[in-house]
Amino acid sequence: MATVLSRPARVLREIIYGMAIHDQVRALTRQRGSLEHLFVLVSFGDLLGVPILPPYYSMRLLPFIVPLVNNWKRRMLRERDVTDVIF
Repeated sequence: MATVLSRPARVLREIIYGMAIHDQVRALTRQRGSLEHLFVLVSFGDLLGVPILPPYYSMRLLPFIVPLVNNWKRRMLRERDVTDVIF
């Protein structure tokens, strides 16, 4: 009996989530990704020829950045269109 009532409750929760905050969660996730890539650019911009921070500080931050470097380089070197900025 509990499973019969739990499924409609779960469906109702998912509908309310989708209507109320799903778009906000996606926007915040995109914003977090953008800020993360900006941080990597500021700290390791010299990989692309944009020296912003002295290398000493970059080396101190290196252990935290290593997992992000491949995605960051791909995103920075990706060709962009006007629609990328809008959406």
